[in-house]
Amino acid sequence: MWGGRFAEGPSAVMREINASIPFDKRMWRQDLRGSQAHVAMLGKQGIVAAEDAARIAEGLTQVAADFEAEGVPDDLSLEDIHMVSESRLAEKIGPVAGRLHTARSRNDQVATDFRLWVRDAIDQAEAALGTLQDALLARAEEHADSVMPGFTHLQSAQPVTLGHHLMAYFEMIARDRSRLADARARMNLCPLGSAALAGTGFPLDREATAKALGFDGPTRNSLDSVSDRDFAIEYLTAAAQCSLHLSRLAEEFVIWASQPFGFVSLSDQWSTGSSIMPQKRNPDAAELVRGHSGRIVGSLVSLMITMKGLPLAYSKDMQDDKPPVFEAHDLLGLCIAAMTGMVGSATFRTDRMRALAESGFATATDLADWLVREAGVPFREAHHITGRAVARAEAEGVRLDQLSIDALKEIDARIDDRVYGVLSIDASVSSRASFGGTAPVRVREAIATARAGRKENGR
Repeated sequence: MWGGRFAEGPSAVMREINASIPFDKRMWRQDLRGSQAHVAMLGKQGIVAAEDAARIAEGLTQVAADFEAEGVPDDLSLEDIHMVSESRLAEKIGPVAGRLHTARSRNDQVATDFRLWVRDAIDQAEAALGTLQDALLARAEEHADSVMPGFTHLQSAQPVTLGHHLMAYFEMIARDRSRLADARARMNLCPLGSAALAGTGFPLDREATAKALGFDGPTRNSLDSVSDRDFAIEYLTAAAQCSLHLSRLAEEFVIWASQPFGFVSLSDQWSTGSSIMPQKRNPDAAELVRGHSGRIVGSLVSLMITMKGLPLAYSKDMQDDKPPVFEAHDLLGLCIAAMTGMVGSATFRTDRMRALAESGFATATDLADWLVREAGVPFREAHHITGRAVARAEAEGVRLDQLSIDALKEIDARIDDRVYGVLSIDASVSSRASFGGTAPVRVREAIATARAGRKENGR
């Protein structure tokens, strides 16, 4: 490759550190797509003879068939997927293959290939997250009325429904999909034609190349085009945020599957056993989703640190942009698939959830609200009155709704029999009917709205 300038070849260590083919071969489809679009434009513009362009196009099709059937060889002497593809093309059609690189640099070539790859990765993640949302919607609808304790500080706070709880994750995933869609829209410009850094003197039709590759248009600055990796960082940012949401859901499953909680039983498909303790059913899939989030966040940090001090335009450091993106993509896909499987197949112990919701005085806020609403008590005073009622119930070992009216009147004479209409967990849940609340009627409305939105947007 360097024969015209270098008298000696690289050392073995230089060959190994310089080569990216072991990992960037994943982009062979994108590389060949970009080459097909480029040579078609060269032929149409008369930069390359039409018959040569046709031969090159046919040769690229043959190379694609070879790579599909045999894989891409790890030839370190050819460094990267671009040179491996071009070398294989030369084997197919001879010296005319050398015309393919006219008006193109590996700098704009890799920038284009990588954008195409990340764009495909975003589409895959979006589709997978849509499937996870479907699983959440199905289970939320099934459990729109199932009462469970709602927590703050992992302490019983107020009763909610399991459907409402699951829909919270639906909303998180919706934001993740929105971030991915935003990143895709922003990155959808084509760097091809920027050449090494300054553009080219050949009469390219960059609009045609961009259109052929499904971009909205060409990038507007050749220096920025070859040095920009914002699109990869944005993808990793969205992936990292998504992984945090998946990790939170995974942590819920880990906690819920423990014997002290007993809220959920994970299927055999998503559990493992112990090599020494026969009774164990470990939520390893959920734990690995939780763990993988750290690696995905690490991928984001890795690329940000790589890019933070690079001057314009291309530097070889940028060869290290792809491994963290590839790793994050693989891990994210696994995590989404695992959580989709766990959500869809989990057995929720709603009896256990209800029993714990009835403990912990979760309807205390309802008593305070009743005092404000029905007795005209200022909320701060109502808060103190309710605190005394909780202390009385705790001392007697009963729930709030099991305190006698005499006991309640001893605490505050303004309390009357009507209070029992708000002290049960069912009454508490049903009363939370404000928009976005946990009342079953609101949960079903939220599910219907979400389904309609998915259908309308095709997402």
